[in-house]
Amino acid sequence: MQFQIIPVTSFQENCSIIWCEKTLQGAIVDPGGESELLIKAVEKLNITITKILLTHGHLDHVGGAKALANHYQIKIYGPSQEDRFLLDNLPQQCVQFGFPFCEAFEPDNWLNEGDIIKIGEEQLSVLHCPGHTPGHIVFVNHLQKVALVGDVLFHNSIGRTDFPRGSYPDLISSIKTKLFPLGDDFTFIPGHGGISTFGQERINNPYLT
Repeated sequence: MQFQIIPVTSFQENCSIIWCEKTLQGAIVDPGGESELLIKAVEKLNITITKILLTHGHLDHVGGAKALANHYQIKIYGPSQEDRFLLDNLPQQCVQFGFPFCEAFEPDNWLNEGDIIKIGEEQLSVLHCPGHTPGHIVFVNHLQKVALVGDVLFHNSIGRTDFPRGSYPDLISSIKTKLFPLGDDFTFIPGHGGISTFGQERINNPYLT
């Protein structure tokens, strides 16, 4: 699995374009906005986008999802249904954070622990990792040892839990019982900031040691 990370909007959230090197089929993960920028990036990569994947329902990770799904005529997958209240309240989130208007929407497929997403010949497993939001999910490529973790874990930090229905105990449990057991050699792509490994964070992250 190949990937390119493109920070978008004033929140500088990481939107990831991932693709299968053999089939050149790809997906856009957590498109928070700036859809035209992402479309141009896809054109340069010369790949075919077949899915939009969402880790959770916060505006800065879903703001461009509907526009891109309409542009490519494809389906939106994720997050877990516990984040429905966030997607229902997208217009209010726009006002709160000063973002361009974004209409509420429902994904074509809610995702749950154990679901499998196929991108060409690549395969992503779904983990339910609540804490930052109740319906937060993580996408795991076991073969390449890469995980797209949204806002659960960052390099030297962890996700916020002071948003509606956030839970610090749930977040720590998600990291320690769902992510770290994948292995120290797993690389993860966070929702903001640089990539890291679970091993590095297990040993050095001040919020977890």
